Amino acid sequence: MTWFVKIEKGIVSKAKFDLYVDDHIEYVNQLIIDGHEAKSGYWAELGGGMMIFKANSRHEAEFIVTNDPLVKNGCVEYELHQWRIVIGM
Repeated sequence: MTWFVKIEKGIVSKAKFDLYVDDHIEYVNQLIIDGHEAKSGYWAELGGGMMIFKANSRHEAEFIVTNDPLVKNGCVEYELHQWRIVIGM
């Protein structure tokens, strides 16, 4: 599996965003159970956040990202990048 990173920026009010946070947490926990080694969090100083996870292909990574409740419900804009680790594996 290859590492991927979703970098996101919130584009809705905090009230609307917060409606989908529990669903996002549940989704990420399921990714962990399914072996994707997902981690998700937000920037302390900037707003927005990041999810890092493993997928078998770019296609699978795109599927994972587009099914994230924060993306499905139009709460964030995002960039998806494949992360090639050079040191630390």
